[in-house]
Amino acid sequence: MNEFQAAPGKTAIVVGGGVAGMSAACALAEAGLRVKLVERRGYLGGRASSYRHPGVDEVIDNCQHVLFGCCTNLIGFYQRIGVAERIRWTSTMTMIEPGGRRTPLKSSRWLPAPLHGLPSLLAAKALTRDDKMALAQAFRKLMQPVPQDSPETLGAWLKRNGQTPGAIDRFWRLVIASALNADVDGIALPYAAKVIRELFLNSAEAGSMGMGTVPLSELYAGAEQFLREHGGEVVFNASVEGAVWDEETSQWTLATRTGEQLADFLVLALPFEGTAQLLPHMPPADGVDALAGQIGKHEHGPICSVHLWFDREITDLDHAVLLDREIHWMYNKSRLQPWRKTKGTYLELVVSASQKFAALSREEAIDLTVRELAEFFPEVAGAKLEKAALVKEVRATFTVPPGIDAARPTAISPWPNCVLAGDWIQTGWPSTMESAARSGHLAAEAVCAAMGGACSYLNPDLKPKGLMRFIRRKQQNSMIFLSQD
Repeated sequence: MNEFQAAPGKTAIVVGGGVAGMSAACALAEAGLRVKLVERRGYLGGRASSYRHPGVDEVIDNCQHVLFGCCTNLIGFYQRIGVAERIRWTSTMTMIEPGGRRTPLKSSRWLPAPLHGLPSLLAAKALTRDDKMALAQAFRKLMQPVPQDSPETLGAWLKRNGQTPGAIDRFWRLVIASALNADVDGIALPYAAKVIRELFLNSAEAGSMGMGTVPLSELYAGAEQFLREHGGEVVFNASVEGAVWDEETSQWTLATRTGEQLADFLVLALPFEGTAQLLPHMPPADGVDALAGQIGKHEHGPICSVHLWFDREITDLDHAVLLDREIHWMYNKSRLQPWRKTKGTYLELVVSASQKFAALSREEAIDLTVRELAEFFPEVAGAKLEKAALVKEVRATFTVPPGIDAARPTAISPWPNCVLAGDWIQTGWPSTMESAARSGHLAAEAVCAAMGGACSYLNPDLKPKGLMRFIRRKQQNSMIFLSQD
């Protein structure tokens, strides 16, 4: 907990109840401000939320969201609101080929980073000898610094560094492109390199994967409770129509459909398109046009998920990576969330970078998913599909092409006592829940700084372990040398 405490009576309004808004609101409440978190919908979570789907009468996540050990700010947010124990962690990822052959990937307990994943890579049945050699060579090169302003795409780098078709299709295009929700030719190399270092090289702990054991809405109920316990509140179903800054009182007046809200500080924790829609209804200020120009350079990447309920057990796996087909990830919600007491099996299948899949009709998408799923799990052929749901999150993430960093603003906005949050601002991370949580913590720090105080809510990255400690030190020394040149 930070020692800084705001002066009595200081207030803040946070617009947007996604991960960015919740993390900012809870940090500010902890700093002693009276916080109102304003959300246009009737539940929290934003693009990472859950709701009762009318077609299946089940509470489902809009998409399966996972976190990793390197997501220090998301983990810190979960710890702050008291729900960290509702995350189930694993260090094993299973790749499955059509036909059912499995390749488990896990970390060695005995080898230091970055060698901890080497035994699994060498034993991987899904990869040929040439694939493994190409991946090992790529990992070795990505241990070295990649300039943040590199104009190269991941796809161009893979071609330049001799990656085999198998390595590209079964690792880079599936694992990395899925993580960044874009095709390899549309991903900036620095972001791909960051994912590789964080998930596969820095430490086994950093690459461990966590999945919620409850729906996201239940997970985020901890944020609402935290705010109420700290004198704040959540205002639901309150679409924002505009904001006015009063120079004399140094206060913001936020106009919503449920009435006006007043506060000393304003945090705009919206997706980039939501921020763009609000700009014409904000006060004139220097820098607004520049901010609008930055927002205009962002594009969306869709993610689709298909939810299937079968009358029997389909697989004993909690989750899996599915190779060579349209469906990419399988999550066995019957096992991950046993409280559901499903008689058969409830599976969620996720398709990232899914422009083609998103264009399918509901019937086409579900039929394709069931047909492909049977290639991995033969039990599907004899099972009865009891119900199904398709969720298309067309604005799931922002894309990360080369040069996107120049279009990511800082937390400081053009207006007084107003800061920005959202996964799309400058966090050093791609479009993830970790980026959103980081942005919320950065926004809270900016508000504290505006009050003349110093607080630290941004959790530091996990330190590299094993041999990676020395490689990171070499990188830092190189950057210091370059900055002095």
